[in-house]
Amino acid sequence: MPLPLFRLMPPSTLGSYAMSGCLLTRHNHTPPRPPNRGTVKRSLQVAGLVGALAATWRMYRYLQVQMIKLQSRKKDIQILQFPTDPVRRNEWISYYTFRSMIKEIIDYAFEYTGGVVTASSESSPDSWGQVRPDLPWYTLADISSHSCKENRIWVTFSQGVYDITEFVEQHPGGEKILMAAGGSLEPFWLLYALHSYVSGNLSAEDVSEVMANMEDPYACEPRRHPALKPSSKKPFNAEPPLPVLVDSFITPAELFYVRNHLPVPEVDPATYELEVDGVGSETFIFSLDDIKKFPKHTITATIQCAGNRRGEMSKVKPVKGLNWGAAAIGNATWSGARLRDILLATGLRDNQPGVTHVQFEGLDSDPANVSYGASISVEKAMDPCGDTILAYEMNGNPLLRDHGFPIRVVVPGIVGARSVKWLARIIVSGEESCSHWQQNDYKGFCPSVDWNTVDFTKSPAIQELPVTSAICDPIDGSSVELHDGNLMVKGYAWSGGGQKIVRVDVTADGGDTWHVAELIAQEGNIRPGRHWAWTLWRADIPVLAGSSQVLILLLVFVCENYVEVWAKAIDSSYNTQPESFRNIWNLRGVLSNAYHRVKVNIVQS
Repeated sequence: MPLPLFRLMPPSTLGSYAMSGCLLTRHNHTPPRPPNRGTVKRSLQVAGLVGALAATWRMYRYLQVQMIKLQSRKKDIQILQFPTDPVRRNEWISYYTFRSMIKEIIDYAFEYTGGVVTASSESSPDSWGQVRPDLPWYTLADISSHSCKENRIWVTFSQGVYDITEFVEQHPGGEKILMAAGGSLEPFWLLYALHSYVSGNLSAEDVSEVMANMEDPYACEPRRHPALKPSSKKPFNAEPPLPVLVDSFITPAELFYVRNHLPVPEVDPATYELEVDGVGSETFIFSLDDIKKFPKHTITATIQCAGNRRGEMSKVKPVKGLNWGAAAIGNATWSGARLRDILLATGLRDNQPGVTHVQFEGLDSDPANVSYGASISVEKAMDPCGDTILAYEMNGNPLLRDHGFPIRVVVPGIVGARSVKWLARIIVSGEESCSHWQQNDYKGFCPSVDWNTVDFTKSPAIQELPVTSAICDPIDGSSVELHDGNLMVKGYAWSGGGQKIVRVDVTADGGDTWHVAELIAQEGNIRPGRHWAWTLWRADIPVLAGSSQVLILLLVFVCENYVEVWAKAIDSSYNTQPESFRNIWNLRGVLSNAYHRVKVNIVQS
């Protein structure tokens, strides 16, 4: 029987280190030494992320950080102090989903080195689950006998055997991992990149049995265009190269950015069903054919991720989230049934008492059958001019799987997180969706709010997005030639809430001189408040204005001449972009709409 991986040490036994928990590390014949500041910081981050996991599942209680003590033959240990202050203990409490929290907790844990007998010795993904010669061997029968707290909870991954007893106890919400108790962790590992604390090795004869019929939840993902640049692969999230966006007013479906939170579900259109119920509405089940019987409505609308341009904001100070560039946005034609028509057919009426929100749930879900969810106001859902639709076509063709086949919600003018894909259920309600992505994500905060002080209940969920623009061509860091002393710049501009783009200003001299761009593609004959599509623009900017062509040629011939170009958009309400990210920075890196800036090298023609 292996030694338990965690044991609670009473605070009274820690002397001057009295606290609720410690991290114990073993040294190989080296005397104890004061803790390294970097190691302590990582310890705090691990502790905080444990709290974050619990908070995500609304079962968070006062976090009791326990010591980590692994099977060891050495007695020399070093005690690293955790803070007793509850605020510090909750450091880095985040909005992250169960998947990403687990991943980050263990990623941080893997950073510990210096003879620590933990999974940290498995320092790279390639080594996870590999044989540890210094640990004992077990059979599947041994593993299956450890499926409850009384006998310790063991799971396997590849040839690794892991004791997760204290992990489950410390983490309300750990019931998902408990599904693997006494068996293989593979399905959860594959889905969440989940790692734990190594206890031993699984016998080679049993490995093939464990892996038999094992399915990777991402194994049936759709094929993607190679031009898409992934920011994560499981789940798949990617954006196209920026110059592609300004090649066409309508973004090709294959090059439209992809934002997935969970594995892409496989849906048979012949058996697809959409459930609609809630306050003021009878329960209805619609097939795909039923939905297509409603009048077909087509809109041209831009969808943008809340984290678009997050990479620029992170240069001010690190943020949590995918490192999106400026191409997590796209413009397409969407066709389907109006959400208003569907809700009216179920019995809902305008100004129905007790109804304030319409919630959506997708078919994408995790092992605990928790689906992606979001909600919008009932006013947006029922407004005849709001143009919210249940789309089954994109650019005149059936939706691609990555974009919600067979049915997705398209809520124009609203952040992309509310346009739920693979729509499974609509709930008419007096409350917002209780989904993690509605309550504990996709919200903005004051630049001074950090993970010690953040309270997601104090900020409303993002709906309409602020005005933004981006320079798509040339891209940052590229080398370009001048034509008659001018630099050609192209880009997009868009504003949420149906606001029209009325002007784009561009400068190449730090704002001393601004030039009005030409709006080359914009939907015409659109009523105010229904400009759902973006605007494409271009500008010829004089570089080194007032200088002779000879001087320009001399500069580019003698040395590299870098020019920084800025762009800002103005919408029909005269909202404009802030100058820098410094004063709009937020810990989630959302709403990143400061001036877009690219630096290019002017080369000799």
